[in-house]
Amino acid sequence: MPDTGLLMLGVALMLVGLVAISSASIEYADINYSSTWFHTVRHLIYMGVALGAAIVVYRIPLEFWEQTGWVWLFIALALLILVLIPGVGREVNGSQRWLPLGPFTLQPSEFAKLAMVVYLAGYMVRREHEVRYEWQGFLKPMAVLFAATLLLMVEPDFGATVIVAGSAFGMLFLAGVKIVHFMVVGAGALGALLVLVVSEPYRVKRLTAYTDPWADPYDTGFQLTQSLIAFGRGEWFGVGLGNSVQKLFYLPEAHTDFVFSIWAEETGFVGALAVILLYIALIGRILWVGRAAQLAAQPFGAYVCYGVALVFSGQAFVNMGVSSGLLPTKGLTLPFVSYGGTSLIVCCVMLALVLRIENSVRHGEVKK
Repeated sequence: MPDTGLLMLGVALMLVGLVAISSASIEYADINYSSTWFHTVRHLIYMGVALGAAIVVYRIPLEFWEQTGWVWLFIALALLILVLIPGVGREVNGSQRWLPLGPFTLQPSEFAKLAMVVYLAGYMVRREHEVRYEWQGFLKPMAVLFAATLLLMVEPDFGATVIVAGSAFGMLFLAGVKIVHFMVVGAGALGALLVLVVSEPYRVKRLTAYTDPWADPYDTGFQLTQSLIAFGRGEWFGVGLGNSVQKLFYLPEAHTDFVFSIWAEETGFVGALAVILLYIALIGRILWVGRAAQLAAQPFGAYVCYGVALVFSGQAFVNMGVSSGLLPTKGLTLPFVSYGGTSLIVCCVMLALVLRIENSVRHGEVKK
């Protein structure tokens, strides 16, 4: 049996997402698809597929993932290239991030996060000495990371780039790389990130707009000001489920990137805090499983847990930070909560991997 507490935390966040998406998307779905429950029905389908995928992943031995990490990375890079081909990838709002699959779409950047975590975890087990003590052991995964982030930036998907790079650096740091190696490459990556920000005028606009969104509330600061209004209207206990005003075409992407704002408006500070506490409990539990795996001499499982925790915490922090004005605006889903099939499926698969690792540690499985 999987860890009940960890499983319930994931289910609780998924139920919050279902309720939040159902409320936030009603008017948008009615106007654009002539069906108030269009997004709710599709999200229920995504939930079914995600749970099915999670069950399959939970039943697969960890050795399979450790041995095939490079395969998943290759597939992820191939998908990231495929989405950039004109006529193949779908472009929305100037970004080419989606592959159409009939009535549904696949977002390769979400799959890339999972593939990078699994690949790096396996690499750090196989090349433990090199990673910790030699430049080449650290630079090899950096080359792979550079290829992935370059493809993500061409889309462009700045948010996914930050999460993939941040998670990879975090995993390598936890693997015990020399602090000098880490700081030199980290400083270079930070410099490259700064260049990427200033190289595109729209990114500079987002950065300056977030510092004072009220200076231009109808253009560059529009999303953030509307999001802050939603937070303000929520006060302590919210305006009630379904009673949001900001979802009535004031706040763009209300059921995806800014679903947390609508949730805060309808459930108030108490509801927003409850979601934050759920994330803290989930990520804390995943880190605990990672530490237990490390003590049980299962380094691959430990590194996967650390990577998953970094992805979940990074995305949750960035999404909530953007919604509340703490960070510049960028498109990132809230794990388990935001609308989006690929994101939900990948999140459930990641959680299933952690549940499998916890089960392996609890039953004292040893690598053959």
